[in-house]
Amino acid sequence: MRNLLFEISYNGSRYHGWQVQQNAITVQQVVQDSIERLFQKRLDISGCSRTDTGVHANQYFFHMKTESKIPCNNIQRAMNTSLPDDIVVLGCSEAPLDFHARYSCTGKEYVYQIWNAEYGNPFLQDMVYHYRYPLRIERIQQAMQYLLGTHDFSAFCALHTDVEDKTRTIFDARVEQEGNLIKLVFRGDGFLYNMVRIMVGTLLFVSEGKIQPEQIPEIIQKKDRSLAGKTAPARGLYLNRIFY
Repeated sequence: MRNLLFEISYNGSRYHGWQVQQNAITVQQVVQDSIERLFQKRLDISGCSRTDTGVHANQYFFHMKTESKIPCNNIQRAMNTSLPDDIVVLGCSEAPLDFHARYSCTGKEYVYQIWNAEYGNPFLQDMVYHYRYPLRIERIQQAMQYLLGTHDFSAFCALHTDVEDKTRTIFDARVEQEGNLIKLVFRGDGFLYNMVRIMVGTLLFVSEGKIQPEQIPEIIQKKDRSLAGKTAPARGLYLNRIFY
């Protein structure tokens, strides 16, 4: 028995997230179809994380167990031949049998990309959130510092989720700027459903003056979703790095 670890990257614009769904095309489904064509049978694969409709991944891992002896480089080449252009296999390697793409993960990094200009960029359509009002970067950076550390992030989680423990640790939160392209970077031990998008929406409220940076600790403490900002659109969000 072999446990194969795959690293992929994908543009999530035309997919309904990672996980297989009925009556909707997903990244997992397309990847499994490619694997089935190669191995001539449907194999189970386990991903490192769920991503929502329209969310992208610069780095994503999944593992798969198989008795096949096909070399890893041949598997990678064959899959990249059969996959659509918006999904690429970056690597395939042998992993210990007890390795799990999700449960062996120790941290994740997300990046939210904003095109901050009066007019949009046609070459980045569906890849960034076009925000036409001037961003007040210093206020955003100040507010981000209050997100660092270990907290109950109930206020930054979508309502009606079935996760009981909403405590997460944020190791890093920062702003990177490349001209009109603003990147909000978050690295932590894990993230709740819609957590990054709600944090981004809250930071945009901070930029607009609707929320003061000093109010972030109170929002966290009260665990009230209604006190945080709106959920930012999915198209600007990237699962950027996975840590093992």
